[in-house]
Amino acid sequence: MQPLSILVLHGPNLNMLGKREPGIYGSTTLAEINNLLAEVALKLQAQVFPLQSNHEGVLVDAIHEALGKHQGILINAGAYTHTSVALRDAIAAVNLPTVEVHLSNIYRREEFRHHSYIAPVVIGQISGFGVQSYLLGLQALVEHLRR
Repeated sequence: MQPLSILVLHGPNLNMLGKREPGIYGSTTLAEINNLLAEVALKLQAQVFPLQSNHEGVLVDAIHEALGKHQGILINAGAYTHTSVALRDAIAAVNLPTVEVHLSNIYRREEFRHHSYIAPVVIGQISGFGVQSYLLGLQALVEHLRR
């Protein structure tokens, strides 16, 4: 079986994981999350290609470039979840199966975080389980792609 190729996108401020508000986001660094994703992907016969950017356009370009290169996208768009029609439109445009993940439960936080522009164009959303949100999201995406 050919390994699946999964683009993993991390949005703004996620490069600060481990330092930024550990009470909300935990103490695991982005590098550690990427390593855990790579380990889980290997077991699932998949490969992950992580990219973090604080710049919306870089994320949009990466989504566009995923077409024909990756079979799916795992995305934590960070604050862009609640503001970016551009990311939503890019995901809709490439029409690749995408799973949205969040470390914290966005629905137990500030009201402005309750709305996701991305949710209507993804196959599913997992939030509130810390690092497990990423790992569960990867597993769900791979299972969806294998069906």
